[in-house]
Amino acid sequence: MTEWTTLPGLSPYAETLAAMEARVEAIHRGTAPEAVWLLEHPPLYTAGTSAKVADLVQPDRFPVFDVGRGGQYTYHGPGQRVVYCMLDVGNRGRDVRCFVRALENWVIATLAEFNLRGEIRPGRVGVWVTRPDRAPNPDGTPNEAKIAAIGVKLRRWVSFHGISINVEPDLSHFSGIVPCGISDYGVTSLVDLGLPVTMADLDAALMATFPKFFPEGGGLNPSCAI
Repeated sequence: MTEWTTLPGLSPYAETLAAMEARVEAIHRGTAPEAVWLLEHPPLYTAGTSAKVADLVQPDRFPVFDVGRGGQYTYHGPGQRVVYCMLDVGNRGRDVRCFVRALENWVIATLAEFNLRGEIRPGRVGVWVTRPDRAPNPDGTPNEAKIAAIGVKLRRWVSFHGISINVEPDLSHFSGIVPCGISDYGVTSLVDLGLPVTMADLDAALMATFPKFFPEGGGLNPSCAI
């Protein structure tokens, strides 16, 4: 049975990462169940394994943490729901691409609970939404913005890090980096899109949709219809 924990306040990054790594080790040893942690961090930037120094536009703005997850620079801060997923991928098929697809579709299904269509774009990490309220791009394609980021790492086939969904963060904080190395598109949030969603609302939607993609007892359902 996956254990869900909501951490109060703003979780300090280094301490949370250490606790997450300890939990991953316990899951590998079989002494703790899979876990999902729901939390918020104080304002900070993290650098994934593909981060480029040039993408850290304002290095002195917030603390910067080098982490071992996939991806490039991302921002965490108040108003953003961070979802750390410590799941036994070894017991769920040992297919990393399938696992990431399940995470993406879990986010998409969660957003659909608020009648918001999230989409995946080839070559662009994360989950995206169209912005019909904004002028189209110069080539005539719809304006789009990123609403969720995904970055994971596996250790002994147990995952950690996970996803982040923008509920109501200060979007100006993203200007200190080139988020995920993508400079041609903006960043948005549920509240920015006119949806008065609270953290509690989002958490309930995450919990309700999770079993569709990560059945209890093992396995994955990466392409579950939504």
